[in-house]
Amino acid sequence: MSALILFVFIGAAVVAMPIAHALLMAAMTAAATSDRVPLDLLVQQMVAQVQSFPLIAIPFFMLTGSLMMGGKLGEALVGVLSTLIGRFHGGPAQVGVLSSTLFGGVSGSAVADASAIGSLLIPWHKRLGYPAAFSAATLAAAATIDILIPPSIPMILFALSANASIASLFVAGVLPGLLMCGGFMAACWWVGKRRNFPRETAPFDYAAFIHHLRYASPAVVLPVLIIIFLRFGIATPTEVAVLSTLYAGLVSAVIYRDLSWKRLHTCIVHAGLATGVVLLVIMTSAAIGWLLTFDQMPQGIALWVQQNVHSAWLVILFMNLLMLALGMFIDLPAAVLLLTPVFVPLATSIGMDMTQLGIMMVVNLAIGLYTPPVGTTLFITSALAKVKVGQTVRELGPFYVVAFLVLGLVSYVPAFILR
Repeated sequence: MSALILFVFIGAAVVAMPIAHALLMAAMTAAATSDRVPLDLLVQQMVAQVQSFPLIAIPFFMLTGSLMMGGKLGEALVGVLSTLIGRFHGGPAQVGVLSSTLFGGVSGSAVADASAIGSLLIPWHKRLGYPAAFSAATLAAAATIDILIPPSIPMILFALSANASIASLFVAGVLPGLLMCGGFMAACWWVGKRRNFPRETAPFDYAAFIHHLRYASPAVVLPVLIIIFLRFGIATPTEVAVLSTLYAGLVSAVIYRDLSWKRLHTCIVHAGLATGVVLLVIMTSAAIGWLLTFDQMPQGIALWVQQNVHSAWLVILFMNLLMLALGMFIDLPAAVLLLTPVFVPLATSIGMDMTQLGIMMVVNLAIGLYTPPVGTTLFITSALAKVKVGQTVRELGPFYVVAFLVLGLVSYVPAFILR
């Protein structure tokens, strides 16, 4: 049954069928051709997976991102960062990296980050005469910082699948996210200096900087509040999601005064559609995961690795290579839900903490978001910059180096996982 699932899924993916639909087709085909799995039981497993209270956090975090970055706040955030570092080598690209890092505190979705930040920064980069392909590459890679800085939708999905603590994962993601931010900024500076990219020529305006900083301060405060509320147990992740949405609504209505009924309706519709896509992936991934577990495939893989791979570092290497390979073809949420049941027994066998496993998976699979052939943020930023995907990929080399260095640290140095 596992072989049939894999065959049908690969076939559906090859013909460019959406991942959720490909997973559903594979699950239904396997159940229909087996006399051991009733279809109604499979449907029950799919529905049961989304009957979870913590999943309520997903639409609220998405709505928070739409409310905060869809109005004047996004422009203010870009303004303060461009005033601060736009004059340095690679400064305009570094603004994109920092914007994604700060946006990570209000969204939790790399796709939302790439769309929102890309639509703001790419036209500005073009006006400066910046290479469009490098701009697209920078934002495609930087958008993945969003799912490391809390809140993070993939971390919520992993926690539900592995029975891990969402709050612990959120706290643990801060340091890798900051390391990724610093590394990407260094890459932008190095490339900008080596190729003499254009940058802002206006002198530093302290008054303008203070004005932009005050105006954008709500975006800087929100991720700090989320960490404080979670770290000290003031609220659960679901409660924090609801509170962050209320905060975003109040800020937009009272401070920026750009929250009209029409904009609120648009934000709710966008958040609802994005949530529907995520929930469909969760349901279909749950069906596949249940069938594979029923077929004892995760146990089989874990047993084979334990019998043939005797070093803990080799087990970690095996998991990373498998994730890197699958991450190039499967969307991150689906990959998290499919691979978690396989990796949990492997991690347990070598004494790896579930929090470290979750961070390692998110960092690893995030690389797939800007790696062809199925790189979501790669396609989004390339489309916004109006360049070919191949041109963007050629500019991604330095960012891959940084990402693999951070992946190695979170995989083999547990001290980088904050508790």
